[in-house]
Amino acid sequence: MSKTINTQQLINDIKDGKTFALSRAITLAESTRIDHLEVAQEIIQAFPLTKSSKRIAITGIPGVGKSTFIEALGQFLVSRGKKVAILAIDPSSSLSKGSILGDKTRMEELSKSDLAYIRPSATNGNLGGITSRTYEAMLLCEAAGYDHILIETVGVGQSETLVNKISDLFLFLQLPGSGDDLQGIKRGIMEMADIIFINKIDAFQEKLIKDAKVDLARSLQFLPTKASQWKRQTILGSGLKEKGINELWETIEKYFEVINHNGFYEKNRRQQQFLQAETYVLEIIERQTKEKLKAKPFDESFVNAYEMAKEWMK
Repeated sequence: MSKTINTQQLINDIKDGKTFALSRAITLAESTRIDHLEVAQEIIQAFPLTKSSKRIAITGIPGVGKSTFIEALGQFLVSRGKKVAILAIDPSSSLSKGSILGDKTRMEELSKSDLAYIRPSATNGNLGGITSRTYEAMLLCEAAGYDHILIETVGVGQSETLVNKISDLFLFLQLPGSGDDLQGIKRGIMEMADIIFINKIDAFQEKLIKDAKVDLARSLQFLPTKASQWKRQTILGSGLKEKGINELWETIEKYFEVINHNGFYEKNRRQQQFLQAETYVLEIIERQTKEKLKAKPFDESFVNAYEMAKEWMK
């Protein structure tokens, strides 16, 4: 553990609602240094796991208006006295390794609220629509009292699946008339989606909007039932005009009533914890193996041990 970090002070500051301490803790969690990760884990373990928060993953095709929609939803929640944390994931360049991290500037009004916390983070090449430490960032936000966590992913793709494994609800944004552009990935995304929000209806002709809803209804009826036993819902609206947000939130609350009643909420949370523990073990083994291979690049025993460990964890 780093001697320059006052862990207890960070814990106290997070308890006191100081956002700079929360940001510092998330930065430590996102660090590649072992001592920083240990501090972050110590901070997380200092707080009891919440059993009432709502973890909502939000994704959609490029240009669907995720940031504008999230600001509208966030404003809706803070106006009702809810504390909201937005984890905005930004893709990293494969060349420069950098990220713009500009999502906070696109949520200007929401960022002014004392009840909202917006944290942009870079993927650093991680697949799955999130960073490798989004789960820890989410736990830290919950520890700080934010019981509504909105995770904005980098966008729709075949690897946009990890976020589904750390959230309670998967919200998919779509545009009217975009169905044909999504044929290659639609089924995978639709199977994960709990709610589909057709956004920007104010900018499209009525026929396109009706066709989009009909197409979605046809697609959804052929999909297998979700483990949560929730029947997928489609909602029309506009983040820019704040249309459909109230209806959306009513549907989200109904969803959480269903999964709390049938036990899926708790079961899903336990599975998330197990998957993260598995990820940590493999990550430690992989990191140690790479370090040893650098010292002895031709020693195949380390590679074999790593492969055996992965097989054992299945």
